[in-house]
Amino acid sequence: MPSTVTLAAAEAPLVLALDLGTSSLRALLFDRWGRGVQGSEEQHAHRIRTTVDGGAETDPVPLFDLLVRCIDGALARAVDRAGEIAAVGTSCFWHSLVGVDANGDPVTPLLLWADTRSAPHAAALRAAFAGDVIHERTGCPFHSSFWPAKLRWLSHTSPDAVARVARWQGFSEYIGARLAGDSGDAISVSMASATGLLDVHRQAWDRTVLKAVGVAPERMPTLSDRTEPWTSLRPAFADRWPVLAGVPWYPAVGDGACANIGSGAVGPERIALTLGTSGAMRIVRAAQDVPVPPDIWAYRVDRERFVLGGALSNGGNLLAWLGKLLGIGYGDETTKLAAALPPDAHGLTVLPFLAGERSPAWHDRSAGVVAGLTLATGPEALLRAGMEAVAYRFAAIYDRLCPLAEREHAIVANGGAILRSPLWLQIVADTLGHDLLTLDPEAEASARGAALLALEAVGALPDLAAAPDPAEGGAVYHPDPDRHARYQKGRERQRKLEGLLYSPTGAWDVQ
Repeated sequence: MPSTVTLAAAEAPLVLALDLGTSSLRALLFDRWGRGVQGSEEQHAHRIRTTVDGGAETDPVPLFDLLVRCIDGALARAVDRAGEIAAVGTSCFWHSLVGVDANGDPVTPLLLWADTRSAPHAAALRAAFAGDVIHERTGCPFHSSFWPAKLRWLSHTSPDAVARVARWQGFSEYIGARLAGDSGDAISVSMASATGLLDVHRQAWDRTVLKAVGVAPERMPTLSDRTEPWTSLRPAFADRWPVLAGVPWYPAVGDGACANIGSGAVGPERIALTLGTSGAMRIVRAAQDVPVPPDIWAYRVDRERFVLGGALSNGGNLLAWLGKLLGIGYGDETTKLAAALPPDAHGLTVLPFLAGERSPAWHDRSAGVVAGLTLATGPEALLRAGMEAVAYRFAAIYDRLCPLAEREHAIVANGGAILRSPLWLQIVADTLGHDLLTLDPEAEASARGAALLALEAVGALPDLAAAPDPAEGGAVYHPDPDRHARYQKGRERQRKLEGLLYSPTGAWDVQ
């Protein structure tokens, strides 16, 4: 079954999917089989403010206004079929944090996962607690990505603003409250599980960690499951979108969980690998009391399913930086020269930590490193070395996910950065030593996942496994044993350099 369909051929009911990413917001339609409706997408890019001290933030008010424009555009593109929309599903970036006052107005910026200014506070929390115990309970280590460190940092740097906070929210909850009032303020267990403040086993806020960061439980959003919708919009939005006024709006699910669902990776027989601006590998497992392995995280899809994995802070953003620095682009002559190089033959060892690093090492205070430069090093060598360096980081996560997967498992790749690069796909397959399935480049993993979850919730889809496999008919990249052996040596060099600079006893602190 094709991954997209024309509006005329789309089968009702339709779902409006909202895809809230760190570089753009989108609204688009899917039909009852999870096929994207051609020409339905409205997308608007946005920019994150970054600072030399590690800040990554934005203003949620104009971001919300962009989302409203996305919804306007998608409904206009739906024309006379807008009335067949049966639900709204949302995929949202994990880990964002904003404080709002009693009127719901922001009193802090919206902090993103990439904001590392709270790194010293993460270190203080690690020192104060038995970190493994907290990691096992919340599924998250103490790291600047998560809410505990950010909340401590805000209380130290912006005490007056924090004193005015009536409620802490992520961007998805801010949207819900703006659109639907108090009923929209609820946070799904999926979004809550990636804050570092939720006991992912009991599915309740962890009062020990809340107390440690000075936040009263009543200032946290109300917990809900992804199947518990809100159906009443504020009057202004009900008037603006009458076709959406009475349909269920389901709470947002984390974008990584949605990418797994949209990739067909709904159980332990398939691992999803996402490589866009950043990267991740994840596996979904039923919610028996899953132990949380060291070095990776355990979030929730919903009350019935865990999603376990690791996230990289650097992926397509590394190649975008290299492209800007070197004046090169995808598919140009430099890319062709990089593809012609033998594996790991450039003499370079790269730590691709331009935006710090998350799994599996959780380096808060790291920076990118290129070792081995000579006068003979060309841009093609830097490009290939950067691709290989990111592949090595994926391999480190894969080592930890393999024990959680079925023995005969598949790996499916999604994300714009990798799907448009046959070279990178082959490098990753060779590094992992495993076949790599690919989605249709037109497939929308995260948005499709949000749509499938909404279709299941309204009963239009009996279960997620009934959805067509988006990887069926896609290209398969097979690993080469000789290249795999070469990349194992490259991984070892990277591991040694990382240990020298960023191990707990390492000598280099970029702050």
